[in-house]
Amino acid sequence: MGFLSGKRAVIIGLASNRSIAWGIAQALRAQGAELAFNYQNEKLQGRVEKMAAEVGSEIALPLDVTSDEQISVFFEKLSQHWDGFDILIHSVAYAPTEQLEGRYLDAINRDGFKVAHDISSFSFSALAKAGRPMMQSGGSLLTLSYLGAVRSLPSYNVMGLAKASLEANVRFMAFDLGEDGIRVNAISAGPIRTLAASGIKGMRQMLTHVSEAAPLKRNVTTNDVGNAASFLVSDLAAGITGEILYVDAGYNTVGMHLSPD
Repeated sequence: MGFLSGKRAVIIGLASNRSIAWGIAQALRAQGAELAFNYQNEKLQGRVEKMAAEVGSEIALPLDVTSDEQISVFFEKLSQHWDGFDILIHSVAYAPTEQLEGRYLDAINRDGFKVAHDISSFSFSALAKAGRPMMQSGGSLLTLSYLGAVRSLPSYNVMGLAKASLEANVRFMAFDLGEDGIRVNAISAGPIRTLAASGIKGMRQMLTHVSEAAPLKRNVTTNDVGNAASFLVSDLAAGITGEILYVDAGYNTVGMHLSPD
């Protein structure tokens, strides 16, 4: 029995077994949590249902986070399976590909800005708002950020702004939901070669640089993030809310790195 035995967790954003969401799902299941998932569209349905089955879940429901109606229906359908849940994992981020290339001011436009903030930040609050009635016993919300929220990085562009918004979202939601016994935190993970990250230009160079500059001299894995997530959403972290936990092999603490000769 793990330290999440008896807990129910909703994971939003699983789309690939090469993802942080999958690492979190595996870690939560290993600690005893029951899991439920969403799939964005019919194209992803079979894939998500197969991965759900691998972690002992039969709950995979349709949900595109850009639709308030679908968010509402998702929780209505979830209530037919569970009378409540304890954990919500938000692993959703998106910006149009052209927004993540080249110079920031050349790439940025109004529509790209709106899309990135809507999907990557607003959706977290929208899910919390709709799901709160099913969290009568308190619980924990967790989202995923990145160093680009507080530092400028090549090609990350508008996603950095969206992640900054997301981190502010964590603080305001933590302040608002604390009286309901609901904690809200984020993990800022180091770069990982996931399917989603493949859209960021220069990812291979970033991975090499971080593995050389980080104090632990390696890149982190989805398992590293999953294990940290399991802690943050558990009762072991009962006194932690409104925080951004860096899981990046210590890279965020480094001020200067000199490449080997």
